Amino acid sequence: MPFLQTTNRPDEWKIEQGLSGAALPVLDMTGPETKALAPQTFGPLTKDVKAIKAVGDRNTLFTRERKGWTGFVEWENYPDKKEAAHKILKSQTFPPNPEFQLGPIPASNPVLPGTHWKMWHHAIGGELTQVPEDSWETVLKEKHPDMLHLLQFPYNGEPPKRLVTSKVVTPNSLHFVRNHGGIPIINKEDYSFSLDGLVANPRSFTLDEIMDESRFPRVDKTVTMQCSGTRRIEQILSYPGQGDEVPQAPWAEGAIGTARYVGISLKKVIKACGGLVDGAKHLEFYGADTYFKDDKTMNYLVSVPWSKVKANEVLLAWEMNGEPLPRIHGFPLRVVVLGYIGARSVKWLYRIKAIMEPSRAPVQSQEYLYFPQQVGKHNLKFTDGIQIQEMPVSSAIMSPWTKQVVIHNGKIRCKGWAYSGGGRWPERVELSSDGGFNWYTVPVENLSEKRRWTWRTWHFDLPCDVEGWVEIVCRCWDNSLNTQPPDVRTAWNWGLHVTSSCHRITVYSVNKTRPATKARMDEFEKARVPFGPITVPIAFPPQTPEDYEKFWSQHDPRDAEE
Repeated sequence: MPFLQTTNRPDEWKIEQGLSGAALPVLDMTGPETKALAPQTFGPLTKDVKAIKAVGDRNTLFTRERKGWTGFVEWENYPDKKEAAHKILKSQTFPPNPEFQLGPIPASNPVLPGTHWKMWHHAIGGELTQVPEDSWETVLKEKHPDMLHLLQFPYNGEPPKRLVTSKVVTPNSLHFVRNHGGIPIINKEDYSFSLDGLVANPRSFTLDEIMDESRFPRVDKTVTMQCSGTRRIEQILSYPGQGDEVPQAPWAEGAIGTARYVGISLKKVIKACGGLVDGAKHLEFYGADTYFKDDKTMNYLVSVPWSKVKANEVLLAWEMNGEPLPRIHGFPLRVVVLGYIGARSVKWLYRIKAIMEPSRAPVQSQEYLYFPQQVGKHNLKFTDGIQIQEMPVSSAIMSPWTKQVVIHNGKIRCKGWAYSGGGRWPERVELSSDGGFNWYTVPVENLSEKRRWTWRTWHFDLPCDVEGWVEIVCRCWDNSLNTQPPDVRTAWNWGLHVTSSCHRITVYSVNKTRPATKARMDEFEKARVPFGPITVPIAFPPQTPEDYEKFWSQHDPRDAEE
């Protein structure tokens, strides 16, 4: 049999139906005729070995900065070092980023490998050479074996849904991780950080010094930390946005966790340095991890306003859930900013600098921005985005899962979490089984304790009489009567941040309180035929010929009489 002669691609049908959107041409309708512009393609990879060698010995240029600090390179005080790294990266090309929003998300764990970031670390070399491998080894040692690894390097991971709210306080091994670089290995006895900039008396502190209770009163605080990417997958599946395998990891509902931190208020440390001077209004935090942006290397830098620190809402923490900070969570010392996005809670802190304005570092000024809906790749300016600080009110359903079949007796058992940032708290959680038309209030007895700075976990038997596909919706009201936008379109933004819309899942309802449904389900059980998946045809006749004829003998015929 001869092969079919065609000019179509094998996946033509998928492309035309939007199932391979990344392969779709761009339509240019600015002229009298519509033109199809092909998506970008990449040629062979190049590497200017001579130019890279001219930069110098990488092991000397990017050597270990401090005794007992493995994987740490200090970039911010060394512009020449930054320039050398920039030349190395610009002298070669790297494979394109994977496209996982307009194409399929890999069915693997880790989901995304972080190829670029691994290659960048290896390209710089020196102290960064082993960081990707050392970081993954730390993940395997410290995180629960059931963690969902969204990005292998820099590590991004969340617990599976069944474990997200299994405890009100999240165990360390199950707490989500959003890292922006590799994990430095720092010895406690070799650790210190500096506080400088616009302070009266700049100085450095060892861990033992700040743990001295005679100098700094300890703070013990239970805090929910949430990534601004939580529930990003809902935006991706409906309306893809800025594509990058690191900032846009396909987070689900597990990028949130609650832990008990022990540390001190940053305000006390600033006081020990004589206070702020010369109009300082912001505190800039330096992390020991190496960050990349536009072929440039830097340390992880962000800032928070002095007003936040002054309110004793910024901690320097060394303990998490009764244990020393895990390395993956910032050992020996990290920042914990109450009620803000997790990106401000810098790990592996090595410097705090008092400054006059918010940090101009890329993470603060170019990322974690909330753009208007008509801002995108075609017209983006960083100044169009709002810098994300406090997290808005949000909630999520952890059980059941979307597209799941639920057999029930008139009520669907649901559980999940609710949270509001900025020191607000969930006051009411509501669920709907009809897409948001009618709402049921979760009884207060079914919510965990009410506290500032933390989530409330909840459970509820949601009444559901109807059968077939239903949409379960969850929303939260905080103590300021803020609630969630109704759908994901209202939350969509180019950076795919802060999916704060009502969480919606679709489940297939099978209500055994209905006699006909119960009888049919008994047939499946008696025949030992699995009921799922529901899309597989019924394995036995749903009605006997005799019953069929009996029905028509007792009812009008299919067609009306003249």
